[in-house]
Amino acid sequence: MDKKDKGNIVLIDDEVDYANMLRIRLESVGYNPSIFSDPLEGIMHIQKDPPDLILLDINMPGMDGLEMCKRLKESEKTRDVPVIFLTARVESQDVVRGFEVGGVDYITKPVNAQVLLARVKTHVSLKKAHDEQKVLIQQLQESLSEIKTLTGLLPMCAHCKKIRDDKGYWEKVEVYIEDHSEAEFSHGICPDCIKKLYPELGD
Repeated sequence: MDKKDKGNIVLIDDEVDYANMLRIRLESVGYNPSIFSDPLEGIMHIQKDPPDLILLDINMPGMDGLEMCKRLKESEKTRDVPVIFLTARVESQDVVRGFEVGGVDYITKPVNAQVLLARVKTHVSLKKAHDEQKVLIQQLQESLSEIKTLTGLLPMCAHCKKIRDDKGYWEKVEVYIEDHSEAEFSHGICPDCIKKLYPELGD
């Protein structure tokens, strides 16, 4: 398997050496991480090419991880990308705030490598499954939109049995149904009509 097949990850942390250490660990098991120390630069990259997962430090100068996550979740293009917070904060209010702005998980620093990889694997798998589901739903909606159905009351002539269409024209039943559904007609003669049209044939 190609190493990049496991998923693309964006890691944003102003501690460059620490971020590089995590990058190497992620690469060693097959992920494709990109690291950024500047939150704004990270946002620009994510908006241009949304990854499968974002690892986001909370404590950063200029824009902290909570504010950055909030912005990402406000964008239709990036709202579905899972965010895992990396934080030295263990206070319950900070954890709650992280979930409130859209984070899916958090890992405390210093990061345990096994915990990191387990959480990453879980959320990347969920993201890929979510993406596949969206594609299937879209394909189903497109298929359903192409299916023609007949509903409601159809005005029909009591004598000749023609149906009046939406434009006021009268059409044969089979023509109307073929135009408004997926049904097709083949023609034959029923036994009653055979007796009426061809009495000489008898029973």
